[in-house]
Order: sequence, then C-alpha cells, then structure tokens
Amino acid sequence: MSSEMESKQLQAVVEEDIAEAPKSAGGAQAATAVSSTGPADWALAAFSQVMLGIWAILVIFPFLWMIVTSFKTNREIQRDPFGWPAALQWENFSRAWNAANIGSYALNTVIVLAMSVTGTILLSAMAAYVLSRFDFPGNRFIYLLFTAGLMFPVFLGLVPLRFLMTDLNLYNTFHGLALVYIAYSLPFTIFFMSGVFKTLPGEVAEAAIVDGASQYQTFFQIMLPMAKPGLIAMGIFNFLGQWNQFLLPLVLMAEDKLLLSVGLNFLSIQQGYANDYSALFAAMTITMVPTLLVYILFQRRLESGLTAGALKG
Repeated sequence: MSSEMESKQLQAVVEEDIAEAPKSAGGAQAATAVSSTGPADWALAAFSQVMLGIWAILVIFPFLWMIVTSFKTNREIQRDPFGWPAALQWENFSRAWNAANIGSYALNTVIVLAMSVTGTILLSAMAAYVLSRFDFPGNRFIYLLFTAGLMFPVFLGLVPLRFLMTDLNLYNTFHGLALVYIAYSLPFTIFFMSGVFKTLPGEVAEAAIVDGASQYQTFFQIMLPMAKPGLIAMGIFNFLGQWNQFLLPLVLMAEDKLLLSVGLNFLSIQQGYANDYSALFAAMTITMVPTLLVYILFQRRLESGLTAGALKG
C-alpha cells in the first residue's frame, strides 16, 4: 500500500516538473534577452539616436533658414541673416514669380515633365513587361544593353547630343528635351520595372489569354494595374530627378525657354548683383515646394513601390 502511495507521489512530482519546464524555459529566455541588452547596447543605441538627431538638424536647418529668409526684407537679411522677420513680406514671392520670370520657368518645366515622365513610365513598363515575361532570342542581350546605360555619364554625351539635336531641329524645343529625358531615364526604370513584373503571378496573364484576351488587353487592363506600386514609385523617382536636372536643359535650351533649375541659376547671378536677396530666397522656396510636397504626399507609396521592385531570384 505504501509503495503505491509513493509511486503516485513520484508521478505527481514528475508531472509538476513537466508543467513547470516551459515556464522556466521562458523565464530563462527572458533573462537571457534582458542580460543581452547590456551597457554596450544601450550606449550604441544612444549614440545612434544622437547621430540621427544631429543629421536631421543639419538637413532640416538650411531649408527652414531659406523659408524664413524668403519672408524678410533685404535690409533684414543683411543686418541679421539668422533672425526672424519683423513682418512677413509676401510681396517677395509675387516679385520673384513675375519680375524674375519664375512663373514662366515653372510652366516650361511642367510642360517638359508632363511629356517626359509619362513617356518614361509608359515605354519602360512595356519594355520591362516584354523582357521579363517573354523568352525570345536576344532577350538577355537587350536587357543587358539597357542596364549598361546606367553606367554612361550624362556629361560625356553633351557635345554630340547638342549637335544631334540641332541637326534634327529639336534644339530649344520642349518635346526634344523631353525625348532626351526619356532616353536617359529608361535604363534604370526598365531595370526596376523588370523586377516588378517578375514578382507578379504569371498565372493571371495566362488565365486572361485563355479567356480570350489579347496581349494588349492583358498588359494594359490586368498586368499594368497590378504593377501600380512600382509605377508610382518610378513616377515619383523620375519626377524628382528630372525636376532637378540642370546640365541637359542648360545645354539643350536657349534663354527664351529656360527651365526652373537653369533659370534659378541665372536669377541667383542677377539678383546677387542687384542685392535683391529676398526675391532670390523666395524663388528658391518656390522651386523647392513642389518636390517637397510630392515626397511628403507619396512617401508611403514610394517606399512600398521600391519594395515591390525586389527581384524574385
């Protein structure tokens, strides 16, 4: 009888040990996790936060200083460059927009970018879809030829490009500059969009073909909407890059059709000699606002689109 009681007690003790084993293991893991966060880890985290704060200040301060200065008078700028304006001088912006021709420069830039960004996205999407979805002789060679364009510096082709544009009667034309923008933007955009289309399920396109859809309908009505995150990301990327382009419009456009980046450079020289710094800072603020708004409004779409471009392997 006593042996049976001892065996039952032993069995109960074993069951309790088994039940408490996961808890003790979890406690050990928690203790290990806590102990792994030592003074060195805390110091590294604090150092990272401090460096990020310093970097943020270095990046944000020039923009804030430019915006504040754009509301000051010329006398306030010369007397106290880093002080606050006594009153907001909104006429600085109207003077920069009208007298300094910032309005016409901005309109010229919008016209060129409307053609170039649209053309870049459309042509690159079609080329990337074909290169990533269809197997034909020379497919790999054409893809490598496009990607090789990423290694070609823009400034090496400026002189022959100027002569070529003159011979084709495209010099100092908006559509001519848009074609050049498209040509220089295609390599990276095709490279990126090829990765996007490779991640999309091919079964969807095959099902559409089986249901009687043409290749044209399959691409524009099914595959292109599925690649929307990548298209938006590349649209923003090309907009920002082409908006800030300086060398190409400087070489390929005359003074009567200047774009915003080149016009602002000429304006800085003119206003510097005229000591009209308030109009100059107002013009720089006007130039910066569109790109800043585009990035702020589409930041999440840009991040998700860049993630969508990861190659499948």
